[in-house]
Amino acid sequence: MSTATLERPAEAATVEDERVFVTLSVAEQLCGVPVTAVRDVLGEQPITRSPLAPPEIAGSLNLRGRIVTAIDLRRRLSLPPAPAGMPRMSVVAEQGGELYALLVDQVSEVMTLPASSFERNPPTLAPVWAAHSTGIYRLQGRLMVVLDVSRILALSSGS
Repeated sequence: MSTATLERPAEAATVEDERVFVTLSVAEQLCGVPVTAVRDVLGEQPITRSPLAPPEIAGSLNLRGRIVTAIDLRRRLSLPPAPAGMPRMSVVAEQGGELYALLVDQVSEVMTLPASSFERNPPTLAPVWAAHSTGIYRLQGRLMVVLDVSRILALSSGS
């Protein structure tokens, strides 16, 4: 058997060594959510407030006939509320068969980054951010926090 048949093809190495993210911003902080966790991206949507819901639950919205719980990412991350009248976007994720919309300030682009550039959360990252992220990427003078959707959706854990 030749050694050439045992080596990984170059294309496979590239795909396995890269991670793809939907980039978004929350209070001017660049964040990334793994593209595999995103079901949909929505523009401004009417949200119906849910009485007696925790403060981070903005309410619910209708997505093609399904009721989706909207979570205000600013509140979830203990950030100041969005300025009045500021349009918000939603990143829709699924967990446990339910859909959730993460309300964010802006959704930017899909970005492919090398897995080798990923870093664990540094000790200087604010505890609330560290509790909801898996790590960071340093990008041309900006820090991109990689959000962990399952931690964000674990509402019973508190913020």
